Amino acid sequence: MLIHNTEIRVRYADTDQMQFVYNGKYFEYFEVGRTEMLREIGLPYSKIEDEGYQLPVLETYARYLSPAYYDDILIVESYVKDYPILRIHIDYKIYRKGNNLLVTEGYTEHAFIKKDTKKPSRPPELFVNTMKKFY
Repeated sequence: MLIHNTEIRVRYADTDQMQFVYNGKYFEYFEVGRTEMLREIGLPYSKIEDEGYQLPVLETYARYLSPAYYDDILIVESYVKDYPILRIHIDYKIYRKGNNLLVTEGYTEHAFIKKDTKKPSRPPELFVNTMKKFY
């Protein structure tokens, strides 16, 4: 299983009138976690795109368990439980650093498409070979 943790400090602009992190921001936090996870294993989006592929989001879900506030430091845990074949399903848990309170959990699901045609595709060999190391 592939697991990665990324820290994010909540900016004032991330909060809403209730002084909570606005619900839509968590999808951005998922993106940061996903991007950093892929970067750490040698697959930054730029490298995937250089290979002629893109990874659009097909589905996303979030469950909000506890609010986060301005200046909180959050830990975005991103993980891939199952070896991706045609799609990649990435789960997330976001914790408040310090007390490890689970704030949000969710997932995103992505497909591979050819960059030039935007048609669905199998993952590139580079991706397959890199992911094999974790399963």
